[in-house]
Amino acid sequence: MKLIITDIEDFWIPVEGAYEIIKPQGEIHPCIGCFGCWIKTPGKCVIRDGYENTGIQMSRCTELIFVSRCCYGSFSPFVKTVQDRAISYLHPDFVFRKGEMHHKRRYQNRIALSAYFYGEDITDTEKETAQNLIEANADNYDGTVKQISFYTDAEELEDMTL
Repeated sequence: MKLIITDIEDFWIPVEGAYEIIKPQGEIHPCIGCFGCWIKTPGKCVIRDGYENTGIQMSRCTELIFVSRCCYGSFSPFVKTVQDRAISYLHPDFVFRKGEMHHKRRYQNRIALSAYFYGEDITDTEKETAQNLIEANADNYDGTVKQISFYTDAEELEDMTL
């Protein structure tokens, strides 16, 4: 299954195979750092606002696809908040990967990450920052990078298939 996290409210794009989409549908609360998703309700955020199952949804995916406005080489605030709330995908214990300490995977699936950034005048520095961000996320999730693309605006995404 492919899991798409996007900041586009009316997002719809042809996707091959099974998929789920997380997009703005009501207010999302930020992670409060309580670690309840690790201790009280393992794998599930304790904040009940409709976005509490993101970690569980990630556990069922083989590809995690971000479709986001590029904000200084990073995700939009909505996409970043969803990602923060997905910390429950990881286990609180640590492991060493590539000589760095990371949280160990809670689930058996291996995720391939793809990112489709859009925005006017994305600079080369922002593109480099975004590339580094996705690579770091892949390391954190013990996954791989599949694809990173940049578009001038969200309308350009309508002609592609994920």
